[in-house]
Amino acid sequence: MYQLLPSDYQGQEINRLTLAYFVISGLHMLGAADRVDREGAINWVLSLQAHAKNEFDLNNGQFYGFLGSRSSQFQLDDNGAWIPNGSHLASTYCALAILKTVGYDLTLLDSESILKSMKNLQQSDGSFMPIHTGAERDLRFIFCAAAICSMLENWSGMDKEKAKEYILSCQSYDGGFGLIPGSESHGGGTYCAVASLRLMGFIEHDVLSKGASSCIINVPLLLDWSLQRQAIDGGFQGRPNKASDTCYAFWVGSVLRILGGNKFIDEKALRQFLLTCQSKYGGFSKFPGQLPDLYHTYYGFSAFSLLQEPGITPICVELGITDVDAIGL
Repeated sequence: MYQLLPSDYQGQEINRLTLAYFVISGLHMLGAADRVDREGAINWVLSLQAHAKNEFDLNNGQFYGFLGSRSSQFQLDDNGAWIPNGSHLASTYCALAILKTVGYDLTLLDSESILKSMKNLQQSDGSFMPIHTGAERDLRFIFCAAAICSMLENWSGMDKEKAKEYILSCQSYDGGFGLIPGSESHGGGTYCAVASLRLMGFIEHDVLSKGASSCIINVPLLLDWSLQRQAIDGGFQGRPNKASDTCYAFWVGSVLRILGGNKFIDEKALRQFLLTCQSKYGGFSKFPGQLPDLYHTYYGFSAFSLLQEPGITPICVELGITDVDAIGL
């Protein structure tokens, strides 16, 4: 994967680091860490970090994180700077997740450049852009920023209070969270909101057992919305009136795990749905009967981890990596 992508994935070249995250973290979840070339993975990931040439560059508005692939890594100019710098928040999250998964000591990273320049991406309303110019801003990138700070154990890269206020403005009348204020509640956006609040320390784990009334979000409405996403076929949908999709078993299932409402999931029905999405080739597809892909395979494994399937390592739902890797054992 470091050198050449299979033909079916060559259109995803720009996201090569994300694909590697699915593969490496997935193998760890399956207890197959020995299949990963640890040193090769570390060296490849580190080679994708963009570096500022001096202190002044850290305040020039650009982000000095990780690039998604070689195709976005341009040659240095005469002054030793990347032109242009294509560092991306999501790629940086995936890079750190890979490094943490393979046991790399993150204190060896140039984390100051990442965190100091990441502050340039936070907007006045608390949201984040993923790159330094011309990009959308929504809950996905608040999650990436929160996960980056959590893994680096340094919250200087974001204003948590502003991020919190933006997240709260995204909770809809029905209890779920839209990706931006006023938008339709969505399973992925709801995960990003709840996981971010948990990582930042604004909500506790298992809120339901500790007094939902004092929580900063409307927990009863959120619980109701999340439970309604389990469809009649046992799977989870991302929005009302949509088909069940493998990945939402993780996105919505993780929200319920953080809230302490996972005990209300019909686990037998969910397991049966997920198995209908497993291909004879071993991976998982988006819907039953389709060909498998890396994205849905990873989140299929993650969903089975939430279901405490024997042989699958427990997952840290807030970070999207195994519990063991998250705490660094």
